[in-house]
Amino acid sequence: MLASRPMDPLEKFIELFARARATPGFAEPTGMTLATVGADGRPSSRVVLLKSVDAAGLVFYTNTLSRKGRDIAAHPEVALSFWWPHLEAQVRFEGRALRVPDSEADAYFTTRPRESQLGAWASSQSEKLSSREELEQRFAALERKYQGKIVPRPPHWSGYRVAPLAIEFWFNRPGRLHLRELYTRRAPGEAWTMTLLNP
Repeated sequence: MLASRPMDPLEKFIELFARARATPGFAEPTGMTLATVGADGRPSSRVVLLKSVDAAGLVFYTNTLSRKGRDIAAHPEVALSFWWPHLEAQVRFEGRALRVPDSEADAYFTTRPRESQLGAWASSQSEKLSSREELEQRFAALERKYQGKIVPRPPHWSGYRVAPLAIEFWFNRPGRLHLRELYTRRAPGEAWTMTLLNP
């Protein structure tokens, strides 16, 4: 069943996200599962944190040389999912991940705790580590290097904005007659079409 002129699903998500964040007792409402596919065709998933969302899409930050960064470089098409059990709701996104402008990444990096800024330099994310001591020594060396100084953003640390082409809302209902609303569009900026799906 198709519905004409549906509500913008990103606006709908932003409202639901605000409810998820306002509900006490849920540890990490910003956590979202990011699924990627590497150059070898192997899928991978992990939880990352949503840092901002607007009409252009959803933004997260990471080491661009990590496995997820390499996957996105090979195949920028990704999927995201949120599960909020306290709202009995799930939201899925499918879209293309693109690097945010350096100015945007710089601005966000300045808001991070200093330890996290140093950690972005210390960790060669997803690479083999001989021991915890090696990582801790690198961190200590960076603390000395930047003592009393501003920690710059590493060139390999940035953000990605996922511009969705499909968004599905799932809401729990009695008798497993769940409500599923799928919003799709052919390209960013185009109008959305909403389709109801069988549960």
